[in-house]
Amino acid sequence: MTYPPQQPNYQGYPEASQSTVILVLGILGLVICQVLSPIAWYLGNQELTSIDTGRRDPAGRNTANAGRILGIIGTVFLIIGVVALIFFLVAVVALSDSVSDDFGEISENVLGALAAR
Repeated sequence: MTYPPQQPNYQGYPEASQSTVILVLGILGLVICQVLSPIAWYLGNQELTSIDTGRRDPAGRNTANAGRILGIIGTVFLIIGVVALIFFLVAVVALSDSVSDDFGEISENVLGALAAR
């Protein structure tokens, strides 16, 4: 009599690894949508903590760490972009006030010259 093959008595880890998701978020955050970068950074830290406590498979450590590092780099680019945008907006507002003042003086001079004719 032949018995079917037995499943090994393997418990595994209580939680599934999210390292591939973290790497994808890190890549997308760096290339397409930088808002995803802080999420990749946060989830990467959570994944590494879960691996260290034994709740997740340590085979995903390098992948999670790569996604976390991409998240850090993308977050730095995001912060630089936001600061540059703020400086740009402040410069536009400052220049528009200056230009509108100059335009007001010019239009008064033109109107005065036309009225004198």
